[in-house]
Amino acid sequence: MTHDKLSMHYHHHTTLDMTAGSISKLLLTFALPLIAGNLFQQLYNTVDSIVVGNYVGKEALAAIGSTTSLINTIIGFFGGLAAGGSVVIAQYFGAQEIVKLRKTVHTLVTGTIILGVVFTFVGIGAAPLMLRAMSTPDDVFANADAYLRIYFAGIISLMCYNIGSGILRAVGDSRRPLYFLIISSLLNVALDLLFVVVFQLGVAGVAYATIISETVSAILVFVVLARSNECYALAANELVISFDILKQIIKIGFPSGFQMAITAFSNVFVQGYINHFGSSFMAGWASYTKIDQFAFLPLQSVALAATTFVGQNYGARKIQRVKDGVHHALLLSFEITVVVIIPLMIFARELVSLFNKDAEVLYYGMFLIRACSPFYLAAAINHVYASALRGLGNSFPPMILMLCSFVVFRQLYLFIATRITASFYPVAVAYPVGWVLCSILIVVYYHMYMQKLKFKVD
Repeated sequence: MTHDKLSMHYHHHTTLDMTAGSISKLLLTFALPLIAGNLFQQLYNTVDSIVVGNYVGKEALAAIGSTTSLINTIIGFFGGLAAGGSVVIAQYFGAQEIVKLRKTVHTLVTGTIILGVVFTFVGIGAAPLMLRAMSTPDDVFANADAYLRIYFAGIISLMCYNIGSGILRAVGDSRRPLYFLIISSLLNVALDLLFVVVFQLGVAGVAYATIISETVSAILVFVVLARSNECYALAANELVISFDILKQIIKIGFPSGFQMAITAFSNVFVQGYINHFGSSFMAGWASYTKIDQFAFLPLQSVALAATTFVGQNYGARKIQRVKDGVHHALLLSFEITVVVIIPLMIFARELVSLFNKDAEVLYYGMFLIRACSPFYLAAAINHVYASALRGLGNSFPPMILMLCSFVVFRQLYLFIATRITASFYPVAVAYPVGWVLCSILIVVYYHMYMQKLKFKVD
């Protein structure tokens, strides 16, 4: 039985074929639920910080803030691997190779469960060591340690949710992952208030609320995959690891996961520079990074849409459509990013005061927002081009360019800048400087690569 005939048995109600139709409309249809979903996912973490900052205190806020870069390292690495799996699924979906698509889905899920168990034990055991390595201040240490250990205890749920929603997105379904996120985010807010305000559990309460709600979203996404009639349905008897497929997933996913993990990990060292300026600057920075994570969502979501679009069209061998898609994604990303920057610049003070009303914290937070947010346009460029290259299955060069810009260059820059001056200004613009450099490098590389690809296909 050929894979074309096999695909006739499935009902395509929840999938989105991006190989035909209006490019802008497809990108927007796919990106909007992603933006909404990502907003809810950030709401999780932010509500944690707002509840803690207002009901527990400045030290507790700094404690959760100081664990962010560590948690992002793990999530980044795993997110990259999941993205690799999504690209492989998107390419098989575009090429209508259903047997291989199913193998990919089951390999991804099996691999995730195994990795999740490993991460849980390593994370719980190594939490204090990691915090010491970041020179976490003593007044913050106990809280940060408690938060991290509980977080790692539930990390397998987060991984399962991410992989499940990645499978759905690869076949163009960005809507249902959104519904699950909304449910778990609302549950998280309710549990935050219950555990912290009513039961007085402090930082631990916030961590428990997070892992309970993440478990709910993981269960929902797996139930949908198991009960589906679509080509990507999960079947317990097919849960094996296909090493051919795993090689492909790692080839595409490892570079982006490695790059995200190393970038997030290098932010652990950036956090070290931040910690030098004391707890007010730390709290201002923590507030800024929370707001920054929101501001980044639209451009990251458009970039994710570009990955699925490019993956499906490359699978269907439509190279000109790939190029048009990247162009449309870039324009869309610019438009949405400008809409984000303007209110950030105007309402900087109000946004920071959500987290803490301390005058020094407000001053630092406002400065950081206004100094960095105009440069989101540069970040939009490198995100779209890197995602397009990943969709083509070529994720090693964007990894190298991003590591050079976000890690090597940024660390050198911070090392030199902090030796030359004791001012916090150079530290504040460390991120924008890296974004601009990366955009220049990646645009040049992308155009060279597309020239080569055109000759290959022609």
